[in-house]
Amino acid sequence: MKEAVTKYPVHPLIRKRWSGRAFSDKVITQDTLNQILEAASWAPSSMNEQPWRYRYSFRDSDAFKRMISCLSAGNRSWAKKAAVLVLSVAKTNFGETDNVNRHAWHDVGAANAHLFFEATSLGIRGHVMAGFDYDKTIDMFNLPFEMEPVAFIALSYPGNADELEEPFKSREVTPRNRKSPEFFAQLEK
Repeated sequence: MKEAVTKYPVHPLIRKRWSGRAFSDKVITQDTLNQILEAASWAPSSMNEQPWRYRYSFRDSDAFKRMISCLSAGNRSWAKKAAVLVLSVAKTNFGETDNVNRHAWHDVGAANAHLFFEATSLGIRGHVMAGFDYDKTIDMFNLPFEMEPVAFIALSYPGNADELEEPFKSREVTPRNRKSPEFFAQLEK
């Protein structure tokens, strides 16, 4: 895995987590996926609402093909080799009051981060995809009004970057970079 070079000593799971696209044929078992999903369940959430919902499918299933059909063409080209595809969904209303949960998408993001860190700890890559047909996804998976698709996630063990088409092959081997904390964080005085 491409480990990030950081300015400060962050946790190894954070340095090792990255959105690779080269996937092996190795299967992710239901037990392993359950472990990854349980990690997501422990994310913080507003009022402990836990508004994340996941739909998933394993490679070569009919549901996997339906999920692939919702993705943009660029994502389909490499995601079709993933061991598992996951659709993350935000429940946008609080259960008790039915009021709008303005923090639902944030909380789903936190759950997805937990999912990625657990996957990384197991040597599994996760790649989140915002390139998908929103309306088709709602129709394909019969999502009710209060359930909004957030992203698709491809999970798989690492594979060979040489098997990817361009521009994805180059992206797979290019060093990672991020903005420094000094760019996005400001001390208030």
